[in-house]
Amino acid sequence: MNQASKDLAELRLFYDGSCPICMMEIRHLDKLDRNDALDLQDINAEDFNERFPHIDTAEADRLLHAELPDGRMLFGLDASCRAWDVVGKGHWFAFLRWPLIRPVADLFYRGFARYRHRLGRLFGRAASCDSGSCPAPEKKARKHH
Repeated sequence: MNQASKDLAELRLFYDGSCPICMMEIRHLDKLDRNDALDLQDINAEDFNERFPHIDTAEADRLLHAELPDGRMLFGLDASCRAWDVVGKGHWFAFLRWPLIRPVADLFYRGFARYRHRLGRLFGRAASCDSGSCPAPEKKARKHH
């Protein structure tokens, strides 16, 4: 187990803090995380590579990453659905992992992930992130190591 995995919450989620749409989801997850089960980590943090050398930031920018306490990694919708499950709302997204829906949902997710910044601008969500980074959730800011 590497240093970054030590004292891991139920799920560590590596998110893109420069993505307005992503930040909407992160803020929502953070509000629902009443048991501090999520450890939210912005891949754009200045010291990210030092704290998480096992995470390829280019890959984490391309596809959502999450780490379980035992070091196993989850990616894309598996990571997102687990995060929602951890905060008690997994039933909202469980259908995305059903065998017949999963491949289609994953395909749509990869398309969304690729164009999320453009979609954010299209829907007017870039204003709060113009500096290159959206404000981090306040509750989890204390969990950054």
